[in-house]
Amino acid sequence: MKTATIRLIHHDFGSVLNWVDEGEQVAVTRRGKIVALLTAPPMPARSRNRKRPDFAARLKLRDGARVIPAAVMADILDYDKGPH
Repeated sequence: MKTATIRLIHHDFGSVLNWVDEGEQVAVTRRGKIVALLTAPPMPARSRNRKRPDFAARLKLRDGARVIPAAVMADILDYDKGPH
């Protein structure tokens, strides 16, 4: 646990917040006695049953069996690059 004086918090609060953001618990002291504890809020629990989108199915639904040949794609990419 890190400690920070009232003076440090008054003059350099950004550094103290960086400590808290990195997961440190910071004890705030005044005249050598702890007057407060700063901690990061607990992380929300993630849902394990989250359904992820099926991008392959979306592309197949949108494009069907259409495939752009490699030579045509190379021409498109060269055109998009513009003059050399």
